[in-house]
Amino acid sequence: MVKKSKVGSTGRFGARYGRKAKRTVKDIEDKMHAKHVCPKCDRPGVKRTHAGIWKCRKCGAVFTGGAYIPTTPMGKVAKRNIKRITGGE
Repeated sequence: MVKKSKVGSTGRFGARYGRKAKRTVKDIEDKMHAKHVCPKCDRPGVKRTHAGIWKCRKCGAVFTGGAYIPTTPMGKVAKRNIKRITGGE
């Protein structure tokens, strides 16, 4: 039976850096390469172009976000507070 590898994208590090560091990198990269929804057109097609810069492949919208995910938890809190204060929709 073939041995199934659990290292994923961190296999490139080999035996270096330790298990915890590689697991952290794997979690970050899995979140970064996952399907993300565009805030403008609500379709999955957002791709990271640079650190913190995200672009929708469907509508072409370019926006800023987190370094590894388009919307950070603090960004969600800030958006919710702004909406609450302004009484927006």
